[in-house]
Amino acid sequence: MSRDRAFEAGRWLAQARHDLDSARLLSDHERHAAACFFAQQGAEKALKAYLYGRGAEVVVGHSVAQLCDEIARLAPALAERCREWATLDQYYIPTRYPDALPGGVPAEVYTAAQATHALGLADDVVAHVQRRLDG
Repeated sequence: MSRDRAFEAGRWLAQARHDLDSARLLSDHERHAAACFFAQQGAEKALKAYLYGRGAEVVVGHSVAQLCDEIARLAPALAERCREWATLDQYYIPTRYPDALPGGVPAEVYTAAQATHALGLADDVVAHVQRRLDG
């Protein structure tokens, strides 16, 4: 991997890890909606790190599913994992906006179990990306 590609991938992966750390802190303090959102953010940024590491000049979009579509074309072995990871998109908007939910507010709707599941998926994304960038 060229230095520029490695540098850019490293920047995105570092931010992905920071977002996951934030998600853990939020979950520990029962801020489950925000924890779910930051887990999605960590996964999104890790996937962008992978694409930058593979030579992408510009990566746009916020959908884990769409990023996974592109990654599955580059690394077909990740296609099945990507289907699981794509479920993180459910935490991108509704975790933050009351009008994205039918009644209630995100702070009152999301649970510890959802935050734990989101964190597990995001951790899996980061681990896979790290291994692929290292290897």
